[in-house]
Amino acid sequence: MYGDIGTSPLYALRACFHAEYGLAPTTSTVYGVLSLIVWSLVLIVSVKYILVVMRLDNHGEGGIVALLALLRPKRRRGVLLALGLFGAALLYGDGVITPAISVLSAAEGLEVVTPAFKPYVLPSTLLILFLLFFVQKYGTARVGGVFAPIMLVWFGTIATLGTLEIVRAPAILLAVNPWYGIQFFREHGLASFLVLGSVVLAVTGAEALYADMGHFGRTPIRLAWFGVVFPALLLNYFGQGALVLRVPDAVQNPFYLLASRSFLYPLVAIATLATVVASQALISGAFSLTQQCVQLHYSPRVSIVHTSRSKAGQIYVPEVNTALMIGCLLLVLGFESSSALGAAYGVAVTGTMAVTTVLFYVIARRRWRWSVVRAGALTGAFLTIDLAFLGANVIKIEHGGWVSLAIGGGVFLGLSTWNRGTELLRGILARAAVPMDHFLAEVERTKPPRVLGTAVFLTHDVAGAPLVLQRHLMYNKALHEEIILLSIITEEVPEVEHDRRVTTEALPQGFHRVRSYYGFMERPDVQEVLAICGDLGIRAPAEETIYYVDSARLLPTGPAPMMRWRKRLFGFMARNASAATDFFNIPPTRVVELGARIEF
Repeated sequence: MYGDIGTSPLYALRACFHAEYGLAPTTSTVYGVLSLIVWSLVLIVSVKYILVVMRLDNHGEGGIVALLALLRPKRRRGVLLALGLFGAALLYGDGVITPAISVLSAAEGLEVVTPAFKPYVLPSTLLILFLLFFVQKYGTARVGGVFAPIMLVWFGTIATLGTLEIVRAPAILLAVNPWYGIQFFREHGLASFLVLGSVVLAVTGAEALYADMGHFGRTPIRLAWFGVVFPALLLNYFGQGALVLRVPDAVQNPFYLLASRSFLYPLVAIATLATVVASQALISGAFSLTQQCVQLHYSPRVSIVHTSRSKAGQIYVPEVNTALMIGCLLLVLGFESSSALGAAYGVAVTGTMAVTTVLFYVIARRRWRWSVVRAGALTGAFLTIDLAFLGANVIKIEHGGWVSLAIGGGVFLGLSTWNRGTELLRGILARAAVPMDHFLAEVERTKPPRVLGTAVFLTHDVAGAPLVLQRHLMYNKALHEEIILLSIITEEVPEVEHDRRVTTEALPQGFHRVRSYYGFMERPDVQEVLAICGDLGIRAPAEETIYYVDSARLLPTGPAPMMRWRKRLFGFMARNASAATDFFNIPPTRVVELGARIEF
């Protein structure tokens, strides 16, 4: 989980001295930049995320989508929901850029070994990225055990390299004084503000760190940060600064030039492995984020493959994996260097950080009952820093920052359209439902033939008889002996206890209303639900049970208050959603789909 922020030394300090800023590697500039990096790590990562924001959790889960789940039941949440969805969408932009810039910056170490290797940097980067995405379908269960040793070797290596250079010039440690950062702003004016757009590269990964909180818990994360990661990063950054002051030309690639020539080959190998781990963390995070969005009805169903029998969080989402792979490969081909990619990096990260700060204020006021002054003071301090970094990254938009914004904007459009369309469609289906007592009275009056077995009708949680049941009776003129009206309901928590999984309500005429509850980190399993129903006395043997699902065709010609082009987009997404049989684990040979045309 520290792979992203842990591999930032590969490119962060070098990016701060990019030619467009016009900064010479003098004592004042090096001390100033180092001071900004150090205090960014302290204020953003250590204080904001590690000590404060990580206290804000949804039953142990962190991340912007978990915060959104806390806001969903609240009234007047439209603006906050849109803001949160946009922040979540920007994470996908981060997920595309991070593997590309990390692996490419590691591969560029080959150029430091010898310029003759320069033609092989791009092909090797593309090959590593392709293999990384190709093996995702096999899951991380087998290779997960080696991730921690790799990162321990990585942090030990960068700490050692930095320390060896600091020993030559221990005065570099004076850069920890924030006064050098203030002096840097006073001396360089606008250029110093724009440099923040590169300083932020040192703290990328903080939002992913928060999102991964549910996998490890606060205490291990804090111990790892303050005990290993933070000291190693500081030592390496100070070492790079000392090297640049001793050899100004080293500013071209200060990380690799910290090492002796005999150690360059092993260092490139270690860096490549570390960036693969960093990329894996972002890819896995994108999979988890997608699963949460599907469960909370922000995204249409997608294929979710569990790659481990024992670890519920290890999943593989083919559609997301393919999209990320194509995006990463295109970025590498388009930008060709980590320095150029650095210009595209930062906009999405800082945008998400600012959104998290806003949501922090709202939930601190509602959940912790903080006063306006207390919540406002802390939020104001955090937001000042976030907006400063965001403002410094605005200039990057024309130099490539538009890529992450375009990705985030496209994802946000899809998420918001699906969320709004789902709400409207549920309203239409609820109005189309016949009151259950009227439907049962009609069954009693007409006495349709009853056939052996059990029928399960998947339906939204509505009080009446769902449209799919009405059409079944109208078309087939018969009903099964046992009928289960099954509603899958997603709770605003990561997981639901097993004893709360299913509630049943017996109705006349052999009908049962069953509600099954899942958390947004869980995958619904209809066969599990029916097994619980069997324990509760509802007869549903696997060989005698038929499942009926709705297969409606949506027509964007109805009166629903939504622009027609968004209705068309919603219909397109609905048609291409993963099949209900796959998503809900329904035996595909025992499913009947009933179609209808619905205007909305």
